Order: sequence, then C-alpha cells, then structure tokens
Amino acid sequence: MKKALTSLIPTPILSAYHFCLAALAAFLYGFPSRNIAVVAVTGTKGKSSTLEYLNAIFESAGLQTALSSTIRFKIGDISTPNLRRQTLPGRFFVQKFLSQAVRAGCKIALIEMTSEGARQHRHRAINLDALVFLNLAPEHIESHGSLEKYADAKFELGTQLARSKKRPRFMVVNADDAQAGRYLTLPVEQVVPFSLGQVEPWTTHEHGGEFTFNGQKISVHLPGTFSLMNALAAATLAHAMEVPTAAIKSGIESVQKILGRAEEISEGQGFSVIVDYAHTPDSLVALYGAYPARRKICVLGSTGGGRDLWKRPVMGGIADNECETIILTNEDPYDEDPRSIVDMIASGITQKKPEIVMDRREAMRRAFSLARASDVVLITGKGTDPTIQGPRGTSIPWSDATVAREELHRLLKEQ
Repeated sequence: MKKALTSLIPTPILSAYHFCLAALAAFLYGFPSRNIAVVAVTGTKGKSSTLEYLNAIFESAGLQTALSSTIRFKIGDISTPNLRRQTLPGRFFVQKFLSQAVRAGCKIALIEMTSEGARQHRHRAINLDALVFLNLAPEHIESHGSLEKYADAKFELGTQLARSKKRPRFMVVNADDAQAGRYLTLPVEQVVPFSLGQVEPWTTHEHGGEFTFNGQKISVHLPGTFSLMNALAAATLAHAMEVPTAAIKSGIESVQKILGRAEEISEGQGFSVIVDYAHTPDSLVALYGAYPARRKICVLGSTGGGRDLWKRPVMGGIADNECETIILTNEDPYDEDPRSIVDMIASGITQKKPEIVMDRREAMRRAFSLARASDVVLITGKGTDPTIQGPRGTSIPWSDATVAREELHRLLKEQ
C-alpha cells in the first residue's frame, strides 16, 4: 500500500520530502557526524565484510568503534543483529545511531551505504571523512530504471564525500572496476586506488589466503579472491588514515569468520557446509570459484520476488556450470508466486536436472542427505537475513545458519 501511494507522488516532490526528512533528522540529533569520524563503504558486493575488517583494524589500533551494516549494529562493546532487512536504515535511525556513538565515546563510525538509500537521501546531512568504493555489478535494475541510473545513484555517495566539510577526506577506489575513473577524479584531499596487482605475491584457497601489504604478509581466514579484495580495501583505507601496519595486520587476521558471508557451519559432519549471502551472478561465480576442487551441492533461489527478473536464469546457468547437484528452493517471494521464480531459475539450467524442493528447510535436509565426505554444500541467497518475506508484507522468522545446524544435528543423530 505504501509503495503504491508513493508511486503516485511526482519524483521531484518525493525527493524533496526525503531530503527534508534527512535535514530534520540531523537537526533533531544535533548533527552528530560533525563530532565523530565517519567512514562509508559502498559497492554491489563485499560491503559488510569490508566493514568487519575495518572494524577489527580500528579496534586493533585502540579506537572505540560504531558499526552499521546489513549484518549488525554495534556501538562500542554492544552489538545487536540487524533485523530490519535494510542495509541503510531511515534517516532518523542513522542520525540517532551516530548520536549514540558520539555519546558512547566512539571515535569512528563505520556505515554501509547503498544506492537505494542514496535515492531517498538517507546519506544526506552526514559529514563523511572517507568513502570506500568496492565494485559495481548489475543489480536493482528494475528499481533504478537502468544500470546507468544505478551507477549514478551509487556515485551520489562519492558526491556526498566531496560535499563534506571534514578535512582531510579519503576516497578509496577499486582500481580494477569499470566505474573507478569517476571516483578517482573526485575533488577530495586523498584519492587512493587499490588492486591485488599492487600487493603481489598473493594467494587464495578455500580456507583463506595471503597478501603482502606495506612489507607485511597478512593472512585472511575467509575463502576466495573476493575476501582478499575486501581485506585489501580495508587495509588501504586504514593505511591512508595513518593506522600502523601492525594494527592492520592484527585486525585482519583476527577476523576468523563473518556471519552469513562464506560462513562455515560445522557440527561434526564429514562434509563442508557454507552459508553465504551471494545474490548476484558475480557473487555466485566468486563463491563457487572459491571451491574449485570440491564436488558442489548447491541450494539456491533468487533474491526478491518482483525484482531483477533478468538474473534468475543467469543464476541457474551459473549453478548448471559449477554444481554437481542443484536444489532450487524458496527465498523471498514477496507477492510473486514462489514456484514461478524457481521455474525461471530452472530455465537457465540445461545440462543437469535440478531438484525442486520449495520448503527451504527440506531443501537443506535433502542437500545434506546427498553429501559425501569432502563435498561442499553451498547455501546461498540469504546470509544473515532474519526472515523469509511472503505476500502482503508477511514474514517468517528465519536463519539459514540456525536451520543448517538443526538439520545437521538431525542427520548426525540418524546415522
């Protein structure tokens, strides 16, 4: 109903409304971003993981931090899961979060920012000290109208950094991304590119990897090249902000796992189980590629009914190429028929016959029953999402990791 009503309002009026809300929220909370260093991270994928690395680095450097991400909200030593299903919550929430961080004595606030949030001006009235741009891949196309408009909405976050009255301002950019050029020309004091080519030699394997940074060999404990890139992005910003290399190394190496991000679920079973948020073609390719020597049993859906229809058969095709066994299941259908979503994914699978198990718990159970020693079961699409979203705003409490543990316990009891 709310979406239908807002669709009737002319875009300029709706934009002005959101902007005024942002200004009002900042005013009511006393413009807290003026009194704390604020670092934002944006990109299609890797934002939450990069923030976890940044948080660990700054804590290793002795700074008290605040963190707002898809995974959790943290102020000082108090951390709570993000149950809002919003990466960047509303203006009043964000300004209150910053105000609480200031009052708690935090020196730096780390915020995950999105293009959807930028469209609604949730980033406005926040004075940024730094922005990290990770990457841009096709996503939210229906919502934004085109890939170009999606890219422009994300770049608005770079413009917000340029507006900031903080000094110095830091722009850290993935030099290997096609969008890098426009971020590298932002008029801020320090623009710092990063690339794995700058930190050779580097290695990666299914249990982590290593890269050399500022003369120090740093170990990463999450799999895949994408994990090295996220850690390197964090290291690059921290180094630009004069954090000692020893603290950078210590912080990154202290991150043993990140919830819902290539998270290994181990209950004593003889095969590996991984829960990951991967919900774009690029992220699915990257995750599957992190386990090149394994027989893969893949449980997947396609995030979000009513959006990004184009990617459904593409995701199916990726699973077709990479997985030994494919189990298609329900994810977040919203008001769309969940079976129609699964059928669209299946249309991209031409080499194998996928199993369709609409109940997500049953799908996991089936995957575990098929797994043999040394196999890896990859459960993708939800990560730490706390609910399954159904029609007319209904939701079912959910946790991929919790359900996976429960089903593994069941399996081990039956053996």
